[in-house]
Amino acid sequence: MSEETLRTTEADEGREAETVDREGRLGQAAATAPGTGDAPARIQGRSPWRLAWERLRRDKVAMVSLGFIVLIVVFALLAPVMALITGHGVNQQFNDVGLTPEGLPKPPTGQFWFGTDDLGRDIFVRCAYGARISILVGVVATGFTIVVGVVLGLIAGYFGKIADTIISRIIDVVLAFPFLLFAIALVSIVGASLTVTIVVIAMFSWASVARIVRGQVLSIREREYIEAARSLGSGSTRIMFVDALPNVLAPIIVYATLLIPSVIVTEATLSFLGLGVPAPTATWGNMISEAQAGGLYQIAPWFLGFPSLLLLLLTLAFNLLGDGVRDAFDPRGDRMNQR
Repeated sequence: MSEETLRTTEADEGREAETVDREGRLGQAAATAPGTGDAPARIQGRSPWRLAWERLRRDKVAMVSLGFIVLIVVFALLAPVMALITGHGVNQQFNDVGLTPEGLPKPPTGQFWFGTDDLGRDIFVRCAYGARISILVGVVATGFTIVVGVVLGLIAGYFGKIADTIISRIIDVVLAFPFLLFAIALVSIVGASLTVTIVVIAMFSWASVARIVRGQVLSIREREYIEAARSLGSGSTRIMFVDALPNVLAPIIVYATLLIPSVIVTEATLSFLGLGVPAPTATWGNMISEAQAGGLYQIAPWFLGFPSLLLLLLTLAFNLLGDGVRDAFDPRGDRMNQR
């Protein structure tokens, strides 16, 4: 081999070694770079539930409403603590320090933060215990309503024919039946109580949920994944609750958030009319009714004002949250497009 050829070969080998070394350094730098790994980064998909939560978090009104609801829930849960801090029982009467010499309620003071009622009871403590009743009735009655409505709606929408006809006619009867008339008749027979209040509300609220679920199931029971489940031998119960139900959860959640404030107002209405939770149990409806008796609210506006304001703000917060949840699951809605 000539000297010139040898020099050319050595130069080529040097360039190849330099190229390999440079590629090795680049590969090592890429492997150790922040946020990178041995494998290229993969794009991770987001589920509809995660997308809905991200949209809801961007809705400032809905998040403020959610914060207020949480605050009221904490206020209700800590009602015994509030009574311990103030030293006032929920039904404890302070005839000496809680009433004026004329026997009238006292306005808000350092001792009675929301003032007193006509019997010298602490309105602040009673409002806290009243929040417990309102939230309990709202959640429990809504829970029963959703369960009954979803089950009957799934049966009517999936099976159709005779089952659909029977359930649809029952729904029409329930929606057409006078609510207050039934409540008055039931209370006159068994008496007013918290259980009766929940039962009455649940009995007249499930029909709307069942109609919504029925319509959704009618539209999805012929979808490809339902046909595939049938072809694989899945039973009707499995198809309804495993394949169909998850696809109707979004409208159910939206309706539930809008139903809770309606149930809370209904409980307050029944208590106001003497058909709900009986006295001396502290409820916002009972307190409003007592404040209006004999025009007492004109002398002591705080007696009517505080429970009414809490009832108004809580129902408003639930309604605004319900609107936010609806927009989160349906971003094509008009209200989202206007923002």
